[in-house]
Amino acid sequence: MKSKKKKNKVTMMSDCIFCKIIKGELPSAKVYEDDDILAFLDIGPVHKGHTLVIPKEHHETILDIPDELLQKQITIVKKLTKAVKTAVKADGITIGQSNYKYGGQVVPHIHFHIMPRFKDDGLKLWPQGEYEEGEMETIKEKIIESI
Repeated sequence: MKSKKKKNKVTMMSDCIFCKIIKGELPSAKVYEDDDILAFLDIGPVHKGHTLVIPKEHHETILDIPDELLQKQITIVKKLTKAVKTAVKADGITIGQSNYKYGGQVVPHIHFHIMPRFKDDGLKLWPQGEYEEGEMETIKEKIIESI
């Protein structure tokens, strides 16, 4: 007797801009698509070639997405990073992934940014901070306790 594989229902949010792109309700410049993942050019690029990689299933953050789907997504990010770098002759690539509003996430649908970088492009991603004396050890211990 053959076992029947159940087709998972893809979860989408009606008010999510990325879900609208997936459903074809909004246009996009697609560079990659399979059953689970979609990648397209960002309409507000850091540099030309800036690509977004999203799962077709709606998950808000990296904490919400199932591990198996995240693994597939990051594998596609790696594949597309090479393609973007080659296509635009970038000197480097920055991969970005933000979570929640105050983490810099603008669209609440997990996505990775593949951002081409160029020598002397002047892009600064974050300032350098400092720890007070003993603070690094305290925070390290708190993180280990939270694992």
